[in-house]
Amino acid sequence: MYFDGAVNIKVVGIGAILISPIGHHYPATARLRFFCTNNTTEYEACIMGLKMAIHLDVHELLVMGDSDLIIRQSQGEWETRDIKLIPYRQCVQDLSKRFRSIEFRYIPRFHNELADALATLASMLPYPGNTHVDPLEIQVRNQHGYCNTIETEPDGEPWYHDIKRFLKTREYPEHAKGDKKKL
Repeated sequence: MYFDGAVNIKVVGIGAILISPIGHHYPATARLRFFCTNNTTEYEACIMGLKMAIHLDVHELLVMGDSDLIIRQSQGEWETRDIKLIPYRQCVQDLSKRFRSIEFRYIPRFHNELADALATLASMLPYPGNTHVDPLEIQVRNQHGYCNTIETEPDGEPWYHDIKRFLKTREYPEHAKGDKKKL
């Protein structure tokens, strides 16, 4: 599971994505309509991802995020001194007990791009309430879009049929300009 938060001047967005061992992606994003600091936003994203994993009946989980503070507090390596973060840390600990195995791992920001994009998306889209969008499809394309369009010919023949016939017979097609003409 990857998680991340995005705080900008007006709104806060969070994103989490679960990736199954066979590569299925389960993205989630939410806009937060209450005050959050950067750290509480990261905790909110982590908690959303943990709840998703529980809902999907996941038993073993690797949690990855680019917030060193949240990861180390969740691992028990660092104390939680900020009073605002204590309930968040406790919630993560309680949710963690629902997994047979759970590991928290810090990753650099550039390895967390998809969760960051989901959080940024939630913080930027102007929508009034809950919105459901079927799973997001991300395609990889190796050609320009205009290279992949071929119109069907009205006579049902391939696009090169008239050219091929012309080269074989040196005749224009009947429908081109009136009568057949020899070159």
